[in-house]
Amino acid sequence: MPQSKQALRSRIKSVNSTKKITKAMEMIANAKLFKQRAKMEANRLYAQRLQYTVDEIVANNPDVESALITQKESPKRMSIVFCSDLGLCGGYNLNILKAAREFVNKSDPTILIGTSLYHTMKEEGFNLLNDSPISSDRSTFLSLKEYVDEGIHLYLNDEVGGVQLIYTNFVNTMTFRPKVDTLLPCKLNTPKKVEEGMKVETLFEPDAKTILENLIPMMIRNVTYADWMESTTSEQGSRRVAMKTATDNANELGEELLLEYNKARQAAITQEITEIVGGSSAV
Repeated sequence: MPQSKQALRSRIKSVNSTKKITKAMEMIANAKLFKQRAKMEANRLYAQRLQYTVDEIVANNPDVESALITQKESPKRMSIVFCSDLGLCGGYNLNILKAAREFVNKSDPTILIGTSLYHTMKEEGFNLLNDSPISSDRSTFLSLKEYVDEGIHLYLNDEVGGVQLIYTNFVNTMTFRPKVDTLLPCKLNTPKKVEEGMKVETLFEPDAKTILENLIPMMIRNVTYADWMESTTSEQGSRRVAMKTATDNANELGEELLLEYNKARQAAITQEITEIVGGSSAV
């Protein structure tokens, strides 16, 4: 049934108001995206150098052992999951929830950073260690360090056999994928070989074992912080895409409603002209 002109005008006004909101949110998300991405990329060089240093020590001292590298027998795994505080960010939180359902045993200890999925995961039976929601936007390196240190404590006491992170990997401004990052047991890589004559052996003091016992926790904390920054960057990117899509849809709907309104207006004018002509003919 065709809508009246008044109803169409009301819908057009509503769509235009919504479009203004989504456009403003898109611009805000875009600004936050570039700011957060700059921080993420600035931290990347430090993280890579720290990883290389640990790998170099292990490669040059193959006999050195560390409790954080040793495989544990416990089948349990502690998980740290990153989600957002706010909604309107497309499938960002839904994808994280799917990854949690796939890779986390609900009886295993889990720390959820972000408020959006707290009640959902609680209702689904996940064993959340945090009694109340933890804000992702207000998280800092020091607050994340506490959660990582709790995982290290559980691991060293053989209460869990591993610690893992579930976060959203930032591929580019349009692509974001949920990813699982294993923190413990720490998996180290062999540094790439350099040409003969160019290799410079680094001397470490006091000894490789002592340094590893300090560097590995430092590296794990930095990995957690880096993954959190990737998640927050992905959140803003996902929100920007979602708001841009909503704005485009509002534009399209507005054009369709305006066309329908013009047709209704033209039909009303035609009917009035017909009535006038019919009335004059009768006279």
